Amino acid sequence: MRRHAITPRPDWQRTVEEQGLIYPLTRHPDGSLRPYWDESAYYSFTLDEVEALEEAVEELHRMCLAAADHIVAEGRLPDLGITDPRVAEAVTEAWRRRAELPSVYGRFDLRYDGTGPAKLLEYNADTPTSLVEAASPQWFWMQERFPGADQWNSLHERLVAAWKRQAALLPPGSPLHFAHSSDDELGEDLMTVAYLKETAEQAGLDTDWISMEEIGWDPLSGRFVDNRLRFIRSCFKLYPWEWLTTDAFAGHVLDTLDNGGGTGSTMWIEPAWKMLLSNKALLAVLWELYPDHPNLLAAHLDGPRGLTTTGWVAKPLLGREGAGVTIHEPGSEPVPREEPCCYQELAPLPAFDGHHVVLGAWVVEDESAGLGLRESSGLVTDEYARFLPHVIL
Repeated sequence: MRRHAITPRPDWQRTVEEQGLIYPLTRHPDGSLRPYWDESAYYSFTLDEVEALEEAVEELHRMCLAAADHIVAEGRLPDLGITDPRVAEAVTEAWRRRAELPSVYGRFDLRYDGTGPAKLLEYNADTPTSLVEAASPQWFWMQERFPGADQWNSLHERLVAAWKRQAALLPPGSPLHFAHSSDDELGEDLMTVAYLKETAEQAGLDTDWISMEEIGWDPLSGRFVDNRLRFIRSCFKLYPWEWLTTDAFAGHVLDTLDNGGGTGSTMWIEPAWKMLLSNKALLAVLWELYPDHPNLLAAHLDGPRGLTTTGWVAKPLLGREGAGVTIHEPGSEPVPREEPCCYQELAPLPAFDGHHVVLGAWVVEDESAGLGLRESSGLVTDEYARFLPHVIL
């Protein structure tokens, strides 16, 4: 694994925008616009490195599914902050009937520097983003800059194949709606959903488009409807389950939830069982089940325990883009947190030329499917991170 400086292509911004990345720049607190898509450098990997990472990702995915099964079987949903009985019932039923429910993709965030095993930082299994740039612009960048090279990137074809395989699980006779929140000012959620909609259409599915805010409720039929007053039978939503089950329409979501078997009126994708994987408490459960596994970091729910010598990171159970994450150096005294957290062993992101990098390794269904890399100035990968392409050399 190496980082290489390279001259960006002329008119790179227009190029990546035409390829679906309409947010190539990020506005920083000082008001300046700086590249989010950063092709002033790239990372290279050997084929052996990529094959080892693929194996690690698929093993981690299997371990996460085993941990989810353990959480349900042992009644540990409260450890994830899931204490509402109706939500717990929905998650449990979805897990038990998961073979009947479409589930498409997820992203592992890994610490890796090329010298040892990759370490799991977290699993974004419900609403992962950075998909568009990983699947499309970096592939075209490689074809233009390194023709004949390869890349860890089979995202597009695997997504299309996944929709084809899972089409039979969708309710018949109505389109699969794709929804995002209109509160997304950047456009990342919009384009992620648009890209997934495109892959579903290429798989032959009938699709439609709606924002979460446009979804209506018909009190006469007791069903969700779109802006053409059609019943919403299935919906891919880039909208976290913890919001869907707590906002103003949460009761209707649970009342009408199709959790497999056609017993409800709306099937949501990703399914409710993804709440078991998108929660940082999963990291502590994994450590309990697989202590000292080479791809895991020590993690606990009741405090840093013995991590004071190594340092630790406190992560809110449902935090995103680094929100609420605090880093505690070795020798620090434990700091009480009011919100439930996972306390994970500190494994600082490796620095290449002064840039801290995290690997985003994608899975589609149960198989590894690609890689995206994000760099940050600090140890926490936040909303100001940059995306860099990669090649296999």
